Amino acid sequence: MDNGIPASPSRKQANLGLAGKLVVMAAGSFAFGYALVPLYDVFCEVTGIGSRDRLLQSAAIAETGEDQGRTIVVEFVSSTPGTGQWEFRPNIASMEVHPGRLYETTFHAVNLSGREVTGQAVPSVSPARASRHFQKTECFCFTPQHFTAGEVKDMPVRFVISRDLPPGVDRVTLSYSFFESTATEQPAAQTAFQG
Repeated sequence: MDNGIPASPSRKQANLGLAGKLVVMAAGSFAFGYALVPLYDVFCEVTGIGSRDRLLQSAAIAETGEDQGRTIVVEFVSSTPGTGQWEFRPNIASMEVHPGRLYETTFHAVNLSGREVTGQAVPSVSPARASRHFQKTECFCFTPQHFTAGEVKDMPVRFVISRDLPPGVDRVTLSYSFFESTATEQPAAQTAFQG
């Protein structure tokens, strides 16, 4: 409350300390948002998720044929957590799939920033026990996506759920967070098997 009495030096010092901490926290949050894409690449490399071996497994799963006796609901979810100005959403909210069959869907993205930007999608699959059974053979998340000002894209993802998905799992969620990235597109040979 401003009552015309100047703040004491200790109060000014406390306010400056708090403001400094808030600035550091905001800068740290911003840096963490940009660091997620490289961290995800390292995670893929260490765990093998999205690696060449996983894509070869996807092809092998698709070759074994589909399990028409089992239906799984796959839900698609999107978010744009704070970095960049995007419209980003799945074109369909969910689909029913049979394990062992290859499916395709698309996600809709619009650059609302008024300038050229590069975006990167970071996927996640839940429940966690289903993630190793959910194989992407093609995905816009494998490479950074370049957008001109106002550009609109429908970006594909092709996937197959393996026939050995645990019996208790009848619903799987594929979620993407879409970030503005400072990364430039890598050559296709390097990125074709990432993510």
